[in-house]
Amino acid sequence: MRVVFMGTPDIAATCLKKIIADGFDVVGVYTQPDRPKGRGMKMVYSDVKQVALEHGLPVFQPENFREEETVQQLAALKPDICAVVAYGRILPQKVLDIPTCGSINIHASILPQYRGSAPYQWAVLDGLKETGVTAMYLCREMDAGDIIDVAKTEIGENETAGELLGRLAVLGADLLSKTLRRAESGERCCCKKQNPGEVSYAPMLDKSLCPIDWNKTAAQVHNHVRGLHPWPVATMELQGKKFKVHETRVVAGSGKPGEILGLTKTGLIIACGEGAVEIRSLQAEGGKRMAAPDYFRGHPLEL
Repeated sequence: MRVVFMGTPDIAATCLKKIIADGFDVVGVYTQPDRPKGRGMKMVYSDVKQVALEHGLPVFQPENFREEETVQQLAALKPDICAVVAYGRILPQKVLDIPTCGSINIHASILPQYRGSAPYQWAVLDGLKETGVTAMYLCREMDAGDIIDVAKTEIGENETAGELLGRLAVLGADLLSKTLRRAESGERCCCKKQNPGEVSYAPMLDKSLCPIDWNKTAAQVHNHVRGLHPWPVATMELQGKKFKVHETRVVAGSGKPGEILGLTKTGLIIACGEGAVEIRSLQAEGGKRMAAPDYFRGHPLEL
């Protein structure tokens, strides 16, 4: 079975590595164009492109599929199936119609919940105890295709979005390989329509979400910090300074929201609208990430 893979970030690279290792015939890899990154604005390959080049696979990087030449280039690969994981582009119907066995997608949520670009982050932000990955057929509407299969996993109470993504990548890679193997064997995949009444969305994250609202409960503040890590990272202002907050724990305590309740061997305790959180790791503006007790040993608080 001839497979065309489409993806861009690390979760997609993990999936590509898996299907290569499992012996699938990957005849082409599509990923987003190289982008400038860092202070030097050097052109950087996507994670998927790096994996493809390491394995000698042909790489294609169109900006979109508006040009007929780009569509015909894909058709010339004669794919039996397209496997899409976090490609970052909505594929037009003329592209979806090319592979004879359709186009499948691995999405990092239990659909129809959390359609959109930041599903696992919003699962953490919203305090979910469980999430997963979904294999589905692609259609013109974003993340709305028929569901083929789902793999679920619990979310740890202190797990960050970044840590969760690492586990979802492995889970998604296994599910992709399983789904492709079923298609390769000629097994008919039993699909389930998504229930429109259960749809929710996970919009793109941006830095406007970063400031911590101390009026929220301790659990909500903790989820906020976990869900925005490693990007864009929760922030707070403390005694005239701005900090990124990297790690917290929910602890006992009460006081006026935002009030400093104390500094322990493991962190800085701040009151929330209900309960308190202990800030264990933070980063002063222009500084490096540090354990909170170490930072405040050198920068005493005004209590």
